[in-house]
Amino acid sequence: MLIVRDLKCSYGHIQALSGINFKVNQGDIVTLIGNNGAGKSTTLNAICGIAPKVSGEVVFRGRRIEKLSSDRIISLGICQVPEGRRIFPLLTVEENLMMGAYLRKDYKEMLKDMKMIYNLFPVLNKMKSRLGGELSGGEQQMLAIGRGLMANPDLLLLDEPSLGLAPFLVKEIYEIIKEINSSGTTILLVEQNAKLALQIATKGYVMEKGRIVLQGYGKELLTNKEVRKIYLGEN
Repeated sequence: MLIVRDLKCSYGHIQALSGINFKVNQGDIVTLIGNNGAGKSTTLNAICGIAPKVSGEVVFRGRRIEKLSSDRIISLGICQVPEGRRIFPLLTVEENLMMGAYLRKDYKEMLKDMKMIYNLFPVLNKMKSRLGGELSGGEQQMLAIGRGLMANPDLLLLDEPSLGLAPFLVKEIYEIIKEINSSGTTILLVEQNAKLALQIATKGYVMEKGRIVLQGYGKELLTNKEVRKIYLGEN
């Protein structure tokens, strides 16, 4: 579904990505793990057209997209749920969800998708008239994911969905991520919580200083001695 070839990206004189290569197959959950500053979020932003790209290719369903605008990339079937959620605090839950569908014209299908999201996140259904800024962190994360799903993406990019959440909420979010994937949405997941991410990932890539230094199936990386020591905090 997605192929990234020799992608390099910089902010001024700072090289954020140094020629990374990876792929995402349809139906998979693929995760990028690594410490802060490894280039994980920059990778997602580069795919979505919101980070400067120096060189390389991003190919989605056989089509190069690295020079397309962000709205065009969304219309092709890619949507990102950004780090920090970035919901609209002065809009209601329902208005936030509708903002996720701003490029769509199929109103009846949009309503069906909204109903699906309320079934997926029952707490949002109870708060549809509440302002986004009045929700808890966990509820805002659910809203951000729901807003992303309203774009009806084939590929959903999730950036640090567990960030700042209590452990019981993290577990709930990850169960929902698995459910979204099982319903047919391919997922590219960025996480610092390497253990959680690798437990659900079909394949994982380990990033350090803008490079991919290790790759493998999720379960393989969970048992890798280097990954266990550096990223899982185990001896």
